Amino acid sequence: MYVFGQCNSNVNNSDQVEVHVFNTVSLRWRKFPPTTPGRETHLEVPCRRLGHTAVLIEDTVYLWGGLTNPGYCNVLYAFDVEAHRWFKRQVSGTVPKSSYHSACVLGKVMYIHGGYNQVGRTNDIYKLDTTTMVWTLIKTRGTPPPASSSHSATIIGTKMFVFGGYGGQYYNAIRVFDTETDLWLKTPSTQLLPEGRCGHSVFTYNAELYIFGGYTGNQDFNDLWKFSPDTFSWKKVEPKGKGPPLMSRMCCCMVGDRVILFGGDLYVLDFSPRLKTLCKIAVIQYGLDPSELTHDIRWELAAMTSNSNK
Repeated sequence: MYVFGQCNSNVNNSDQVEVHVFNTVSLRWRKFPPTTPGRETHLEVPCRRLGHTAVLIEDTVYLWGGLTNPGYCNVLYAFDVEAHRWFKRQVSGTVPKSSYHSACVLGKVMYIHGGYNQVGRTNDIYKLDTTTMVWTLIKTRGTPPPASSSHSATIIGTKMFVFGGYGGQYYNAIRVFDTETDLWLKTPSTQLLPEGRCGHSVFTYNAELYIFGGYTGNQDFNDLWKFSPDTFSWKKVEPKGKGPPLMSRMCCCMVGDRVILFGGDLYVLDFSPRLKTLCKIAVIQYGLDPSELTHDIRWELAAMTSNSNK
């Protein structure tokens, strides 16, 4: 799992964005060293920023947008996860500027929705075709959601599901955009809804959408909700184990049947734990003596219970 950048009010565009990688096997973090000043590639490393997005398309992470000093950034940076190298991508078309927007991927196309721009919050949708590197402002049809920031947009199939965000109030309705027809669809009302929020985490599993955490003006959340597109319904999920505290602005990604949540501390939610995993958790929970276990099991137990930064 790759983490790009950090949320810091003291944004300085002379500082490089930090790249941290978490190994999901060894359960250990490492930080990539910064690019040495004076080298040509140093100019192709993005600076620190707030409210940016990063998406993975094939073996390349595209980092876009956010607030820098003195303003919005609309330079597209790419990070090769095989070579561990930054480089800029030349783009054309109608290039947006925004922060605290949402980003999602369908095939080789990155979609950008909402966020802040120079005139305030927006509900525009832009797409970047990474095969041609052309930005397009989509002329949508139908009734769009209110302009908002710090919301989420998630692709399931060929549809984009937008949830939450803030635009004078905290939203909790699901809105659906059809990428094949460029149409905002009419959606039925739902009886059970999560509380309105922004800054939440979102992921998909088995073609269903999950949201975790987030915040309103006076409250943080640590609840987990599942949305089913087939029935257009929400269900609150109560995972076993000790989950994260009240928290917002966590990043998350799926690795097989597990979702990794990181926002200072790191948590793993396993949707299909193996018997081996359950046994290791029991050893830790009940303080059992692991000395008679095999070397690989003892190593895995040590990795689960020790500082992941070492």
